[in-house]
Amino acid sequence: MLIDGTPLLGHRTGIGRYTSALAEELASMGDAVDVRAVAFTLRGWRALRTVLPHDVTARGLPVSARLLRQFWLRGPFPPVELLAGPTDVMHATNFVLPPAIRAGGVVTIHDLAFLDAPGDLPPSDRRLPELVRKSAVRADIVCTPTQAVANVVTERYEVDPEKIVVTPLGVDPAWFAARPPGDDLRARLGLPAEYVLFVGAGGPRKGLATLVDAHATHPVLPPLVLAGPGHAGKDGRVLRTGYLKDVDLRSVVAGATALVLPSRDEGFGLPVLEALACNVPVVCTDVPALREVAGGHAVHVPVGDAEALGQALVDAVETPPEPAEQAARRAHAAEFTWRKTAQKTVEAYRLAASARR
Repeated sequence: MLIDGTPLLGHRTGIGRYTSALAEELASMGDAVDVRAVAFTLRGWRALRTVLPHDVTARGLPVSARLLRQFWLRGPFPPVELLAGPTDVMHATNFVLPPAIRAGGVVTIHDLAFLDAPGDLPPSDRRLPELVRKSAVRADIVCTPTQAVANVVTERYEVDPEKIVVTPLGVDPAWFAARPPGDDLRARLGLPAEYVLFVGAGGPRKGLATLVDAHATHPVLPPLVLAGPGHAGKDGRVLRTGYLKDVDLRSVVAGATALVLPSRDEGFGLPVLEALACNVPVVCTDVPALREVAGGHAVHVPVGDAEALGQALVDAVETPPEPAEQAARRAHAAEFTWRKTAQKTVEAYRLAASARR
């Protein structure tokens, strides 16, 4: 089977980390799954083979993703077999499923936030909603990270619920052994002794404006650290670290006084689980996916309510958790493993392959 490895290239945010962990687990299954990967890109295509797990081979030719999308909006050409050779199943890990001649099609739809806020998309992705709709219709199986997203896909794209497989994301075991940053990392990043932490890429749906407002109006809170792709620097009591490697990110999360995710919409919210694995209190918005993933182990506030967000952070910082609560957090996070993600995804592959027989 063939997976779209394009998200593995460059700095990895949530979808890149999902694709990487899934590829690693699939590769570890031995003869149960024959995994190959393709990247739909011109620049950096040759780098794909250097970031794949052992025994996963790169297939295909360098090709412009923008040009391919223009073709796929018009019709079922070029098929994936023409680009990367024959395969039983094609898994589109990042929303857009190529057409195929005979391959079963699986597409992962991580969220549909762009349907309600198309203006948030960059100009290059202006027609992404149409592409994702076509992909959902074309696919034999649609994977979603939460039941919350599955419900939206059913409602907004009229996809049969029987065609959807929920494949929750996992938490790497290294998160459970993470330790707060040492002196060298603190000095390199300029981290204060205590801090409230946001992890993720920017963008309007992440609610950073609300977070900054909530933090500014509650001066008793520790400094705010924003970790994710983008410019690094300090502005008053707000520190931006820029993109962090996994090993540094785990330490920064483990050292946080609280983690906050003020998004107006999420498909899963992996930082919530990773913080729980580190025994870090979590404050996040009351949206379906975050409530589903947190499982009662986070404090939820209304979307866009800076006052409620600020007060919840003050409470999280000033109220030490009970030992039983800490144990429950870690136990909940431990239920989410990448092996389970891969096993559910293989089920989706088998369903897609059988649909084409």
